[in-house]
Amino acid sequence: MPAERGDLQRAREVQSGATRAAVLGVSDGLVTNVALILGVAGAQQSSRVVLLAGLASLVAGAVSMAVGEYVSMAAQVELLRRLLSEYRDHLKRAPERARQELEEFIQSGGVRQATAHNASQQIALIPDRALAVYARSLGMDPEELGSPWKAAFTSLLTFAGGALVPLIPWFLRGGGEAAIASIVLGVTAAIGVGTMLGYLGGRNILWSAARQVLVLVVAAAATWGAGRLFNVTVS
Repeated sequence: MPAERGDLQRAREVQSGATRAAVLGVSDGLVTNVALILGVAGAQQSSRVVLLAGLASLVAGAVSMAVGEYVSMAAQVELLRRLLSEYRDHLKRAPERARQELEEFIQSGGVRQATAHNASQQIALIPDRALAVYARSLGMDPEELGSPWKAAFTSLLTFAGGALVPLIPWFLRGGGEAAIASIVLGVTAAIGVGTMLGYLGGRNILWSAARQVLVLVVAAAATWGAGRLFNVTVS
């Protein structure tokens, strides 16, 4: 039972949008700022310029992620509420058809037709219960449609946290030493994020960590190369 409650809680957290926002926020913040910092450093070794660019990216990216997450989550919640409202009306207008749909859903789970028929009749007697079963047939919990504000706030904080990691060395030093330190911190953080994703998703942890590091390295190499290619000098 405790394990089942834990799985249920984790499923609700995922549906709420906060978990997805946190994972995307940390990953995007880390990759974005490692790539940007090394791109700027590849063209300009001034620690002040790199630090300013990194801080601007942190603030702009965090706010952008939060706004985007809020809009996306709000649209999702509104759509789900509309679906539930339409089905509630459907229960009133065509109760028998709605009952048959419930029966089909129950039967699709491997329940015998006679049992599914009796169960659908009992469920259809209570509209809220029928609505809950319909919602679960769509893969959602009617009591946990998600919180746009929670998702936005989570995204804001986690993106800022991920973006801050590779920026830390530039508060203390500059040039090649700071660039190398950014790479080391970025790779370490990427391994941590990948490991967490693998663990939560039940996938191979080593593969998940390696994939996260690969994404980071490719992005960083591309921007570093672009910076070296253009070699802009800022006075």
